[in-house]
Amino acid sequence: MHCPFCHNTDSRVIDSRSLDEGQAIRRRRECPVCKRRFTTTETASLVVVKRSGVTEPFSREKIIDGVLKACQNRPVTRDDLAVLASQVEENVRATGAAHINSDDIGRAILGPLRELDQIAYLRFASVYLNFEDLDDFQAAIEELKESGGELAPAGDSEQ
Repeated sequence: MHCPFCHNTDSRVIDSRSLDEGQAIRRRRECPVCKRRFTTTETASLVVVKRSGVTEPFSREKIIDGVLKACQNRPVTRDDLAVLASQVEENVRATGAAHINSDDIGRAILGPLRELDQIAYLRFASVYLNFEDLDDFQAAIEELKESGGELAPAGDSEQ
């Protein structure tokens, strides 16, 4: 790390602290040449590579916005979606990759969304997985039933 005062190419770390629930590290440094101290904040960047090849920083807010439509008129709160976005980010960061494809993020959304709300899961999956006909929906419903997740009959709204 370059010293911001004398531009020496080296510095030593005096203290490190975790910030933002472990997403960043604050380091207190000292320059061995001028003996001045300064603080740096380090974060692990996560870049999303879209289908078109365009890249952009990962955003929890974009996860929430992307799932919001599937959760319309469902008993899912914005806080629930914030937790879901946090789980997705945690799963994606756990891969250790600095660049992640948008398709991989979509796949990472499916699991937590399925646990949160099965109808919202079916809605999201129908778009994300490109359901083409009723057979695709039926196969997804059967998979939900086989995994122990009974779908509530239409009209049942236990909230």
